[in-house]
Amino acid sequence: SFLALAAAGAQVQQKPFLETTEGTGISIKCSHNNIRTGDFIHFYRQLPGRRPELLAVTAKASKKVQNPEGRLSVSADRRWSELWLERPRRGDAAVYYCALGH
Repeated sequence: SFLALAAAGAQVQQKPFLETTEGTGISIKCSHNNIRTGDFIHFYRQLPGRRPELLAVTAKASKKVQNPEGRLSVSADRRWSELWLERPRRGDAAVYYCALGH
């Protein structure tokens, strides 16, 4: 479950608040300096009143994200990751989480 992943993972750090205008791309960065060899990087979002939903998982490769449209990228040393939302809409306003886990 989401909570187990977040609790089991190493420390991650995110900016507490980001905003953009509709249709303007935005980058959601996540720092995880304590990442271990077997850890995967998970990005979730939680829309108001809904359960968290998994957007993408990767170890180190870049991944396309379908809904919302964008890309998940990871630095070469795996110490940070970034979820780029191409053209966010009003309905994409949510809490976005990153977590480490297996």
